[in-house]
Amino acid sequence: MTATLRIVLDRPIAPGRLAASEPAVPAADADLATAAVELARGLVATAPEGCEVEAIAPARAASSASGEGGPDVADLIPGIAGVTRLALGRRELIAAWQLGMPTGVGGGLIHAPSLVAPLVRHDRVHDHDQTVVTLWDLDAWERPEELSRGQLAMQRALLKRAVRHADAVVVPTHAGAQRLAGIAKLGDRLRVISGAPPAGFRVPADEIGRRRSLGLPEGFVLLSGSAQASDGLAHGFQAVMHAAVDLPVVVIDAPEGAEPAIAELAAAAGIAESRVHVRPALEVHDRAAVFGGAVAHVAAATASAFPWRLIESLRLGVPVVATASDVHREVLAEGGLLVDADGGDIGAALGEALASALGSTTTAERLAVLAGDRGRAFSWDGAAERVWQLHADL
Repeated sequence: MTATLRIVLDRPIAPGRLAASEPAVPAADADLATAAVELARGLVATAPEGCEVEAIAPARAASSASGEGGPDVADLIPGIAGVTRLALGRRELIAAWQLGMPTGVGGGLIHAPSLVAPLVRHDRVHDHDQTVVTLWDLDAWERPEELSRGQLAMQRALLKRAVRHADAVVVPTHAGAQRLAGIAKLGDRLRVISGAPPAGFRVPADEIGRRRSLGLPEGFVLLSGSAQASDGLAHGFQAVMHAAVDLPVVVIDAPEGAEPAIAELAAAAGIAESRVHVRPALEVHDRAAVFGGAVAHVAAATASAFPWRLIESLRLGVPVVATASDVHREVLAEGGLLVDADGGDIGAALGEALASALGSTTTAERLAVLAGDRGRAFSWDGAAERVWQLHADL
């Protein structure tokens, strides 16, 4: 008898093509779309004997310009055993699942790489139905003022249903699990399974040409995020200024229209506009090329969200200087420099660490080696194996 695990692909978009096909897609959505497909591929690759993987996906949109529907699932995930294509589009499906409405999904083993899942009452003991969901960030609780009312309502409603009906809730870090335990009564249903960089993530052979096409210089300090306080760009710019390094600064993952606000943060730190290069979410090969030109990555975010760019820096051996948040302590470990300002000036403290990291070739090379070593700890096949074990335990 074959056991079938069905994975929810509410954003079935090819990794590496998302930002290119839809420039306005936020970086966080691009990361979740990539994570879903990469995990599905990992589940297929690591499926135990007698097990197979199917997908649950929204109805195809009339146009894939919005990313809804996207490429064919079988093309994205070779070896997938089947696809349940629902009658509702993505937006309608999320609304229906928020309200617990039936959508024709049925039971069985269901794994969702986000909170978007058919969270309804089911019988795990007698019918062997399981529903597991994933929560990558706690933005709706940690930085609600930075989200739209719609985003806020959706995340909170979906977590409320997960508390009532999910057999397990996966989070990517122990720090996030501890924080979530104080928000929702999940008891022993919390599980920690980390994310990873895209499979095969490496600096492309045409990296110089890609950076030129993006209008970027060679040898720069890398930051990522928006002008929102939780992303820590202000502290990142202050770090560059305090480090007194005469290098350009590149910011990636900037939301559409955020360039003026980011430029203001840089100017407030004393960095000339000509030194700052702001770019939006990039497709995977362009992003890897950007990492290839970075001399250091300053990760100054403070939220509990999984740090996608940090693990990509580690995978490519980019020296990392990061704020000593609980998430960064766990993910970075010994792979870079953690900075705790002890209530002082975090920008200045990051700047001292950045100056140290770039103070000599020997130090920079040592940090690059440490980063690369730590980066090998994250893989989608490893995550998939833990997902299979989780469903077996349930």
